[in-house]
Amino acid sequence: MTNPSPYPIGTPGIAWETAEKTAWLARQTAKRSYADEVTSAIDRLRSRFDVEQYGQLDQDAEKYPLFAIRSRNWNEALPTVLVTGGVHGYETSGVHGSLQFLDQHAGVYSSRVNLIVAPCVSPWAYEMIHRWNRDAIDPNRSFRDGSPAPESAALMKLVAPIRDRVLMHIDLHETTDTDESEFRPALAARDGQAYEPGEIPDGFYLVDDADSPQPEFQQAIIDAVAKVTHIAPADANGEIIGSTVFSPGVIRYAFKPLGLCAGITNAPYTTTTEVYPDSPRATPEQCNAAQVAAVCAAIDFALAHIANA
Repeated sequence: MTNPSPYPIGTPGIAWETAEKTAWLARQTAKRSYADEVTSAIDRLRSRFDVEQYGQLDQDAEKYPLFAIRSRNWNEALPTVLVTGGVHGYETSGVHGSLQFLDQHAGVYSSRVNLIVAPCVSPWAYEMIHRWNRDAIDPNRSFRDGSPAPESAALMKLVAPIRDRVLMHIDLHETTDTDESEFRPALAARDGQAYEPGEIPDGFYLVDDADSPQPEFQQAIIDAVAKVTHIAPADANGEIIGSTVFSPGVIRYAFKPLGLCAGITNAPYTTTTEVYPDSPRATPEQCNAAQVAAVCAAIDFALAHIANA
C-alpha cells in the first residue's frame, strides 16, 4: 500500500533537487529554543565538568554552537565512555536524558571512566523539531568520510583522536508517531520513492550492531530500562520497524556501512536506544529516565566486562 496523499513538496516519483529542498526549508520554523533549553542546562554543568565547543553550524554560528561535556581531570589510564544525543534534533529525550545523566549520575563514575557527552548533535533540528538538517540531510546516515552533514562531520572530528580508545558508545534516540506522519513520507518524496506505511512500536527498544553484536550487553540495558518503562513487543511478523527481533526489544543494523552515529568509534560495546514518547503509557519524565537508565546500565556492563573488551 502506498500513501494516498502525495507529500506537499515535489513530484511523485522524482527525487528532489535544489528548488524542492529550498521549498522544504522555507516551511521550517523554530518551535523551541536551543539556547533556553539546552545551552542553559549545559551552562549549569560547567562547575562540575569541562565544557568544550567543538564546532558550530555555519548558518548561525553564534546561535548554534556545538558542545561536548567531558569529565574533569581526564585520566588517560581510565577507559572512555561516549554518550551522544540529539543526532535527530526532534528526539527530545536523547538530548535531555543525556543532560539528566550528567547532572544526576555521572559523578558516580568520575573515578572509573572518562566521560564525553555530546548532548545535542543537531541544534538547528532541535529547534525545528525535525529529523533532518537544514539541507534535508539525515545526520544519522551521514557519519562517513566526506560527510555532507556538518553536524556529523563535526562530531566525527571531535571523536577521531579517541575512536580507538572508547570502551562504550551509546547513542540516544526516539521513534515517534511523526516518523510515519511526516518524516518517512518526506524521505520517500525527497528520494522519488513510493511511501510504504510502517508500524510504530509501542515501547523502548535497542539497535545492536549487526557486524559486531553484543547480545548480553543489549540485554543488560533492556533489563534496566524495563524497570522504568515498557519494552516494545515484536509485531505480527516478529519485527520492529521492519527488522528482525533477535531478543525482546533488540534489533540490529550495520552501524558503519549505514553511516550511523553508533559506528563512529571502534568501541567493543555500542548501541542505539529508541524511546517511544507518544505512548499513552509513558510520560516525558519516563522517557528521560529510560535514557538515563540505559546509559547507566551500559556503563556498568562495560566496566564489569572490561577484561574482555
